[in-house]
Amino acid sequence: MISDVLTEWLKERFAAILPGMAAEVRERVQSAPATNMEFGDYQCNDAMTFAKQVKRPPRALAEEVAAGDARPDFIAELSVAGPGFLNIRLADSWLCAQLEALAADSRLGIPDRGNGRTVLLDYSSPNVAKPMHIGHIRSTIIGNALDRIHRALGYRVLADNHLGDWGTQFGILILGYRNFVDPAALRENPIAELERVYVKSYDCSRQDPAWLDRCREELVKLQAGDPDNRALWEQFVAYSMAEFDRVYRRLGVQFDLVRGESYYRDDLAGVVAELEAKGLARESEGATVVFLEEEKLPVCIVRKRDGAFNYATTDLATLASRVREFNPDQIIYVTDERQQLHFRQFFAVARRLGCTARVTHVWFGLMRLPEGTFSTRQGNVIKLERLLDEAETRALEVVKRGGSEAPPEVQQEIARVVGIGAVKYADLSQNPQTTVTFSWDKALALEGNSAPYLLYAYARIASVRDKYAERFPAGDLSRWPIRLTEPLERELAVRVLQFPEAVVRAADLCRPSAIADYLYDLAQTYSRFYQNVPFLKAEEGVRESRVRLCGLVADVLRRGLELLGIETLERI
Repeated sequence: MISDVLTEWLKERFAAILPGMAAEVRERVQSAPATNMEFGDYQCNDAMTFAKQVKRPPRALAEEVAAGDARPDFIAELSVAGPGFLNIRLADSWLCAQLEALAADSRLGIPDRGNGRTVLLDYSSPNVAKPMHIGHIRSTIIGNALDRIHRALGYRVLADNHLGDWGTQFGILILGYRNFVDPAALRENPIAELERVYVKSYDCSRQDPAWLDRCREELVKLQAGDPDNRALWEQFVAYSMAEFDRVYRRLGVQFDLVRGESYYRDDLAGVVAELEAKGLARESEGATVVFLEEEKLPVCIVRKRDGAFNYATTDLATLASRVREFNPDQIIYVTDERQQLHFRQFFAVARRLGCTARVTHVWFGLMRLPEGTFSTRQGNVIKLERLLDEAETRALEVVKRGGSEAPPEVQQEIARVVGIGAVKYADLSQNPQTTVTFSWDKALALEGNSAPYLLYAYARIASVRDKYAERFPAGDLSRWPIRLTEPLERELAVRVLQFPEAVVRAADLCRPSAIADYLYDLAQTYSRFYQNVPFLKAEEGVRESRVRLCGLVADVLRRGLELLGIETLERI
């Protein structure tokens, strides 16, 4: 990556000038893409940081770094601006060589830095016997993008769908099923019927203490292995998995593991016993808790007053099982912002138990409608399949308004790719920790930061390559080297070469939006290039070079969108 090459050279320069701070220099000096390419391609601001420590003027320190004739061949110009900004302009010949290397690399420069390391990703995690709704989409889409990004970087990734398939709700559902189920409705739409049955049984439990007691009895029987209750529970899980899998297929999401809470139920008592044996948990007001004063957190309950276990106990058992079986270097949990306290407590207890695996909670803001948050009480919860249906329907309208002459079945396929891509990109293009206000107009816009804009950019490049093949049937692009003869051409080349850095940044920050931001910037730069620099009318050699550069842009757009779980089309 360009940033790695520049950073290594800068570290050597700073270390030579500041020999007493060599270790700190090696750790902290970093190059970054320039915020304004008028002054250079990359920049380094560390002279200002170190100048304070050595009590020297920052500009003078930066000038000393830039001084001297012994510059590497990849740097064409090194200048100092303002109070001590180092601006670096790369050599055109070196950029061309890097483009050629990128064109020959099936990985498009993405480093294999995860080789030999394992990451386990816990995401999506819907509840059994309930339909997936729009509230599940962020965990599923963000988690799947992180899954794809880490695989691209060479990590061994284990994607685990940790289903909510155990707990008190199943006593309520089993009793409701036996009293209220409509067999015809169950055959027609199993999950909708199970949801109706559960709501009715739950209402009864709130109004009638005797009904609640019976629900608890059914739960106890299930937990004790009663064959009839066990068979019903397995049926509920099978119904749910059929629906979940249908949604996941539409989203292009796959898991390596599907293990619900039930998978770890036999380990829960052992977790509490271990906490007690190590003096980490004790009784408080009838419950078993871990006090977390040192971490300035509330107590973590691991066994309730009635003897039941909770999410913290299950997560501790799950973590222990994952470490034993897979020994992951990192475990990433993707859930909404409301679970932040739970994960801080859970991680704190896990560390006290001796867990050394790196655990990360990637939390995200909630999805909202323009008029407010989705709410069951307000009746505006949208089932996920309905959202995807609506996306495809609206995308088809956009395709038809664009005057597409493709056959209806092709238009429908275009609408599928554009619609699903629009939903995903509307989420992934934003910082996960922001609240997303979903808007169809913005998601399906042909201009601006949207999936359709990027998909059309990709398709336009396919059109350029087709026109070249049509006009120059004997042309052989591989015979011609890439050359940079125009400022916009050069800017586009630098942007293309920054793709691996965007992928690494997305993984380091656990933010797929880093890739979305990069792709949008690349597409905008390409658009300016396309509008202002001649392609097919250029002289031979220059023409082929520019078509090759366009091809690299297309390759990067396709691969970048693929990492976000978005398909591309050669024609729209």
